Amino acid sequence: MSNVIANGSDRKKFKADKMDGAPSRVLHIRKLPSEVTETEVIALGLPFGKVTNILMLKGKNQAFLELASEEAAVTMVKYYTTVTPHLRNHPIYIQYSNHKELKTDSALNQRAQAVLQAVTAVQSASNSLSGSAVSESSMTSTQSPVLRIIIDNMYYPVTLDVLHQIFSKFGAVLKIITFTKNNQFQALLQYADPVNAQQAKLTLDGQNIYNACCTLRIDFSKLVNLNVKYNNDKSRDYTRPDLPAGDGQPSLDPAIAAAFAKESSLLGLPVAAVPGALSPLAMSSAAAGRVAIPGVHSGGSIVLLVSNLNDEMVTPQSLFTLFGVYGDVQRVKILYNKKDSALIQMADGNQAQLAMSHLNGQKMYGKIIRVTLSKHQAVQLPREGLDDQGLTKDFGNSPLHRFKKPGSKNFQNIFPPSATLHLSNIPSSISEEELRTLFSNSGGIVKAFKFFQRDHKMALLQMGSVEEAIQALIELHNYNLGDNHHLRVSFSKSTI
Repeated sequence: MSNVIANGSDRKKFKADKMDGAPSRVLHIRKLPSEVTETEVIALGLPFGKVTNILMLKGKNQAFLELASEEAAVTMVKYYTTVTPHLRNHPIYIQYSNHKELKTDSALNQRAQAVLQAVTAVQSASNSLSGSAVSESSMTSTQSPVLRIIIDNMYYPVTLDVLHQIFSKFGAVLKIITFTKNNQFQALLQYADPVNAQQAKLTLDGQNIYNACCTLRIDFSKLVNLNVKYNNDKSRDYTRPDLPAGDGQPSLDPAIAAAFAKESSLLGLPVAAVPGALSPLAMSSAAAGRVAIPGVHSGGSIVLLVSNLNDEMVTPQSLFTLFGVYGDVQRVKILYNKKDSALIQMADGNQAQLAMSHLNGQKMYGKIIRVTLSKHQAVQLPREGLDDQGLTKDFGNSPLHRFKKPGSKNFQNIFPPSATLHLSNIPSSISEEELRTLFSNSGGIVKAFKFFQRDHKMALLQMGSVEEAIQALIELHNYNLGDNHHLRVSFSKSTI
C-alpha cells in the first residue's frame, strides 16, 4: 500500500518506516516536542521546495511531510544529516518514509490542511524574492523562521558573511538575502527553526556589531521562506551550494574571496576581517571562532599589494590620495625592482578590505590595477641615510586623513569609483566656469556640473569616464582654490 490514511488505525504501518529507507518525497519526522505546531513542521521543508501535504501524529510526537518532488526530499534529508534539525530547542529526526505519497482524510486533518494552505499562499507570494529584488507578502506567519534585519549607523560595511557568523550562534542559518532599501542596508535571514529566530531577535536586537556603529534592528519577517536564485556576495542559500552566481550579478571579488578563505568559522564558512574596534557582540563571536580580528588571526590584512600600475605616472602621493578615499593610508612603498607594484599600509583591516573591494580592477593612468592582500604585516621604511629615490613615504601624521574623527560623516559617504565627483569646501568667489576649466585641465572632459541648491560650497561634477574621474580626484583633491580653501573631492553615488 502506497498511501497513508489518517484514520488513526495505521500504527503498524507507521512502524514500518526505516531510518535508511529508499528515497521518497514523503518524510517521516520523529521526536517532535509535544507543543510544536504544523507551521513549524512545514517550515522545515519549505527551504527545499513546495510542501504538498502534512500529517501530524501529536500523540506519537511524529509527523509525515510530503514534498512536491523526490529531489526536494533528498536535498532536505542530505542537508539535515549534516545539520541536526531542532524545533523548540529539541533535536528531531528526519528520514524517508516507506510511503510514496500521503492521502489524508481532510475532515480529520482539517487544521493541518488550513495551515498548509495559508503557508502555501505566503510561499507563492515570496517566490518573487531573488538576490536583487525583495518584496514581502502581506500575510503574517504565526512564528516566522525569517528575520528582517536593518543596520543603522553603518560606518563600516557589513557583509553577508559577517551576518552569517553572528547569527549562526543561535542556530542553523539556511538562507540570507541582502539589499538596500530607502538608502538603508537590510537583510532577510532564514533559520531552520522559528525558535532560533526568536532567540536571535531577543539577544541581538539593538546591539552594535562594531563599537558605536552598525546597530542591528531586528524584526520577524512576514515571509516564512526565502527564494534565493543566486549564491554571491548579495544572497546565499546554504542548502543549495550548486546555485549559480547569476548573470550580471557579480559574485564575490576573487581577491576578497581569497582573503575570506584564509579564515574559517566553526561551520567551515568564509570569514571576513572586521575593524579593530570590536563591540562586545563581535568579541563574543570572535571568541567562538567566527570573526577574524586583524593582527590576531589574519596577519598582513592591513597591507595591500597593488600591481599593474603605470610606473611612469604613479607616485606614493597619487596612491595615498586614491586609496585615502577608503581609509587612512599610513605608508606607501613603490617596489624598487618592480616599479609597477606597490605596498600600501592602511589604518585597519576593514579599510584594507574596503579599498581592495572598490579599487581592484579599476583603471588608473590607462592601466587596470590589481589589488590584493599582502603577506606583509607592515610597510618598512628605508634605513636611515639610505636613498630609495622617494619610493617610500610615511603618511602616518598626514592632515589629509578622511577618517580620523570617530563618527565622521565621511564614513557614510564611501562609494565605489564613479564618473560623478562630489566637490566640497568651494569658496563663494569660485564660478562654475572656473571649476569646469580646472577639471578639464586634469586630462578629461567635463560632461555636467551642478551646484547644490542650498549650499554653494558643494557641487557635483561629471567626467567623461570613471578613469577620468579617478585621475581628476588624484590631481585635484586638496587643491588650493585660494582664501585657504582646499578643495575636497570624493566619488558620488548621484548622477546629474
